[in-house]
Amino acid sequence: MGYHILLNYRSNHSEAQVARELVQQHGVECELLPFDVASKAQTDEVLGGWVEANKGKSIAVLVNNAGIREDNLFIWMTEEQWKGVISTSLDSFFYVTKHVINDMLAARFGRVINIVSLSGQKGLPGQTNYSSAKAGLIGATKALAQEVARRGITVNAVAPGFIKTDMTGDLNEKELVNMIPMRRFGQPEEVAEAVGFLASPGSSYITGEVLSINGGLYS
Repeated sequence: MGYHILLNYRSNHSEAQVARELVQQHGVECELLPFDVASKAQTDEVLGGWVEANKGKSIAVLVNNAGIREDNLFIWMTEEQWKGVISTSLDSFFYVTKHVINDMLAARFGRVINIVSLSGQKGLPGQTNYSSAKAGLIGATKALAQEVARRGITVNAVAPGFIKTDMTGDLNEKELVNMIPMRRFGQPEEVAEAVGFLASPGSSYITGEVLSINGGLYS
């Protein structure tokens, strides 16, 4: 789509380099920003430092895509499992978006796209922490959308179901596909296409919405 990319990641340097090379093949720049989005201190230092050092530039599109799973039945869930999942999905939205939204308001344009989950829409057993985090992010999406709409900024969410990624690698795909009307897991590219649409001019009158990508599993 022609956007220059700031690519955040926490620790996987080798795969970040691969992603950077793939982005650059499209003739755009890709700058790596390694930091833990669940850490206010790291976010302030790295992202805040980038914003401060690049006064002539602005981030037009923000995709909040962080999330981890620490599944357990609630009665056995530890405080660490609760706080880790909540912080990675929900606190990160607050820390990162705070550094980006002011420039969007000044420019009177912006796209904030939050990656949530089917789990945050219907709740899934063993994922009280993850369902809570993503449901909270859906609420934040709807609230912030109303606050910034007058300034030409849209805030939307994308809610994937079962997508073939590292996060779902430990799940029993053969069993789970029987629950899905399309009888398959989704591909990352199918989620990316939806994110691209919400970043495009064609979505300029859509805000505060949650777009489900789940093969018909839940609507």
